Amino acid sequence: MSKKTHHLGELQYAIMRVLWSAGEASVGDVCQTLPKEHQRAPTTIATMLTKMERKGVVSHRAEGRVFVYRAKIREADVHRSMVSDLTERLFEGDAAALVSHLLAEREFDSDELARIRALIDRQGKKDSGHGR
Repeated sequence: MSKKTHHLGELQYAIMRVLWSAGEASVGDVCQTLPKEHQRAPTTIATMLTKMERKGVVSHRAEGRVFVYRAKIREADVHRSMVSDLTERLFEGDAAALVSHLLAEREFDSDELARIRALIDRQGKKDSGHGR
């Protein structure tokens, strides 16, 4: 597991979601696919993709005069990094405090609670040596 951290802003994360979903996309494709709240001018998206490439999170290939971008990092790695950063900054690294906060501050329906219990049970079995 990579220890490299990936800090993405809101627009960068929205662009990455487009790339993860599509596999590859041009600036025009990204612009058309971004959710309404993240819509920006094509020049802004092109600039952001250039910055993201310098950061090492995307790469491109030329298809004629069009650059086609793809993600160089996995979505799961970004989630892991961003949640770890959030846990460190807000809960001093205490994952139980993060979970406690989520349970106290958010309404969960019975299906969500059942899924959470199953995840906790599965993790408990792994930790006690009964998992894979």
